[in-house]
Amino acid sequence: MNFSSKLLEDAVNEFSKLPGVGQKTALRLVLHLLSKEQEEVNQFGNTFIKLKQQIKHCTTCHNISDYAICEICTSHKRDKETICVVEDTRDVMAIENTGQYFGVYHVLGGLISPMDGIGPADLFIDGLVNRVAAGGIKEIILALSPNMEGDTTLFYLYKRLKEFNVPVTTIARGIAFGGELEYADEITLGRSIVTRVPYETAMMK
Repeated sequence: MNFSSKLLEDAVNEFSKLPGVGQKTALRLVLHLLSKEQEEVNQFGNTFIKLKQQIKHCTTCHNISDYAICEICTSHKRDKETICVVEDTRDVMAIENTGQYFGVYHVLGGLISPMDGIGPADLFIDGLVNRVAAGGIKEIILALSPNMEGDTTLFYLYKRLKEFNVPVTTIARGIAFGGELEYADEITLGRSIVTRVPYETAMMK
């Protein structure tokens, strides 16, 4: 792609680094911003600078938050005895959108993937184990994407948690293998949460 301006080219290259954004889309976005008033462009840029500088991760569940402890963890309306374990914040948002879950969460920050050099020590697994070891937990729901990495992580977590004699369940397989939780429709995902099954039962299927 030929550019009439090095400044334009640099801006397009930065936008095209975003997931799913090709150079044509990046160019359209940059030209759109150029058509806006300076104040609007400043606000756009400052929003992301502020986000990066001020965003926090909940010290309890590791979800992205504006505060040291997120609003879900501090809410008196949530069932603190049920923990839903997910890969990342996108999965928290997907499950919240179903309106079918009222417990709290634990965000792992990824999945075990030896091919990508990601092991258990790279995830927030010890924090989950510590929460369960502290007592007061009546159920752990493993809500991970049904793919190779998700199943590997499920098995590892089950081995780490079974010593606590707390029921460990997993979402029903209403989502096709190889799919991702964040892309599941709300009805399917909600039904998968409601009809969750003991992990031992899921392993035998």
